[in-house]
Amino acid sequence: RKGLAREKGIVVPPVSVRDNLELEANDYRFLLRGRVVAKGQLMPGRWLAMNVSGSKVRLKGVPTREPVFNLEATWIDESEKKTAELNGFTVVDPASVLITHLSETLKSSAHHLLGRQEVQLLVDHLKQTQPALIAELLPDLVTLGIIQRVFQNLLRENVAILNQPLILEGIAEAAPHTSSVQALVEQVRVRLARQLCWANRGEDGALPIVTMGPEWEQAFGDALIGPGEDKQLALAPSRLQEFIKGVREAFERAALAGDAAVLLTSPQIRPYVRSIIERFRGQTVVMSQNEIHPKARLRTVGMV
Repeated sequence: RKGLAREKGIVVPPVSVRDNLELEANDYRFLLRGRVVAKGQLMPGRWLAMNVSGSKVRLKGVPTREPVFNLEATWIDESEKKTAELNGFTVVDPASVLITHLSETLKSSAHHLLGRQEVQLLVDHLKQTQPALIAELLPDLVTLGIIQRVFQNLLRENVAILNQPLILEGIAEAAPHTSSVQALVEQVRVRLARQLCWANRGEDGALPIVTMGPEWEQAFGDALIGPGEDKQLALAPSRLQEFIKGVREAFERAALAGDAAVLLTSPQIRPYVRSIIERFRGQTVVMSQNEIHPKARLRTVGMV
């Protein structure tokens, strides 16, 4: 919980642990507000060996899948632990599997954890250090609910809300000109350009990008219908499937080369591209050209 507070900027409520006789002996599940958000199985007394290196060695044990990244894995005895490690397997104990799964589930559900009361506490805290900013924002420019939705939209795309004054400054700058939460979020993201580029850089310090080709930029632009800020994407299902196939292939090629790439689009279509991508590849970061910091180094690794 402390790690998530430092990493994401939100306070995670206490996690309560309860026995449930409806579950099988080794099963567990995570509930958020009464709804199951993840589940898995542990084998106490064994070790989970994950085949991260593509080893051809077959371990004795119970075949399974690692719950977070769905990696091929095996529950092995202590006697096979050394063999597994020597052959490139990552070996972890059951408690580490559970904690990692919980941590990743909380990260992916962070936007659900940020309720109205939590936002009020953040705002009350900021009043002590940023009184002029809070006075400008509330209640004349925006409501607490709008601030909450901007924070939630950022967290949904795995953007930390640590720099809350900068985020609120972005809202204050855009709010006189728009009432659209989506437009506010896009304005805030531009202000967070340095953070976005830094968070997604590769090991060489450069930002690996997959670009949208002119054909797809044009296709998405032409498919936006509706007035002003109420535009909707109306792309034919066959074209959507073609786009999805192209994205999968481009990112698979990048992954094989060891790159966790970002998809780069024009600012006008970024929210709509992201709304498509999150349905089949939720971990993929979609950034607009306006969100590239002037000092960021780019490295193109593919094109859709």
